[in-house]
Parts: sequence; C-alpha cells; structure tokens
Amino acid sequence: MHKILIVEDEPAISRIVEKYLIQSNYECTIASDGFIALELFSKNSYDLILLDVMMPGIDGFKVLETIRETSDLPVIMLTARELEEDRLSGFTKGADDYVIKPFSPLELVKRVDVFIKRIYGSNEISIRNYGPFVLDDKEKTMRKNNEIIDLTSAEYLVISVLLEHKNQILTRNQIIETAFSLDYEGYDRTIDTYIKRIRSKIEDDPKKPKYLQTKYGAGYVFII
Repeated sequence: MHKILIVEDEPAISRIVEKYLIQSNYECTIASDGFIALELFSKNSYDLILLDVMMPGIDGFKVLETIRETSDLPVIMLTARELEEDRLSGFTKGADDYVIKPFSPLELVKRVDVFIKRIYGSNEISIRNYGPFVLDDKEKTMRKNNEIIDLTSAEYLVISVLLEHKNQILTRNQIIETAFSLDYEGYDRTIDTYIKRIRSKIEDDPKKPKYLQTKYGAGYVFII
C-alpha cells in the first residue's frame, strides 16, 4: 500500500482528502503544519506528498526546498493562490504538480494515481540506453557517462518522453499529455521550467544545449 503524507493546516480539507485517498487504497498521514511535516518526513518513508502552500510558521515553498535537499519523491502543491508567478515558483523549487483550491477530491486522487502508477507501477527491470544517457525505469534514475543525474520524479517523466521520441520535435502539450496524461496548471510555461531545470543538470553548457534543444515556434527535441 502506497503511503501519502498530507500537509494541510485546515482540518476540514485534510480530512476529506484523507477520506478519498483511503477509499482508493492509500495509507495516509496528516501533518497540520510544515514543521510537523518535516519531522515526519525525516523519520518515515512516503511515496508522495500533498503539500499546502499557505501555512503558519513555515510555508509550503520552504518545506519543498528542504525536502528537495534529500529526496525526489513526487510533491503535489495545494494552494489557493492563482497567480501564475506563484505556480511557477513552486515548479522552480521542484514541485511536480499544482492543484488550485477549491479542488475536486476525485480530481486530486486521479492526479495522485497518475504519479503513483508512472513512478512505482512497474516491477520489471527496464534499462534504456541513449548515447551517453542511461535510463533505469525500475529505479527511476538517469546516468550520463555513468554518473548519476539528480532528477525529480516529474523531470524523469519529461526526460523519458523526450528520449523515447529522440530527434523528434514535441510540442509542450505533447510532452505534458504523454508524460502525465492529465491537464497541468501553468501548461506551456510549466514545461519551460522543467526544461530549464533538466538542461542545468545534463548539459555541459545549459545556455548552449547540445542535447535538449528548443525549436522556436514548434517545441523541444532531444538530439542523440
């Protein structure tokens, strides 16, 4: 049974999210603020975190930054903020998805299901080689010239799609739909943020990318 950490300071919201997730066979733990969340995270193992942005004491962005220092597990942000800049801030700090309040509990569970299935669903060993890059679909890791590349769960899904369609131009929407199979908040600019982060990790010179290139007006292509 997959374990979900729900970080939410409003009891009414955390209880209903917990109820729907339990009905979908997830094991849930609730943290009422960021400090409790970080303590639980340091002592336990979770498969996915639902993380509220606006909390007293320490906000969700700071919690996310701390989590990303040691872990790449999926993090879905929950927020009442609707400004695009706020959503992009979360993605830049390593968020995998963003859900705007008020949200449908069923939609939220669907998003959780997508990440759990994509990240943990396969028990088969699958090693894929693309030039200097190697993807391990069981461990969800990527190596370049035998050196591990530190990717978040969402970044791994994006790079996996680009490599599966190497030398083929993909639009932003094609990348989103193939990687996540659901609508994403931020859409176009969200993918741009993912691409920027991935380039910083795989390219010798991110400003002059050799592998992950932009085709202006068309999309992105991974050249091998």
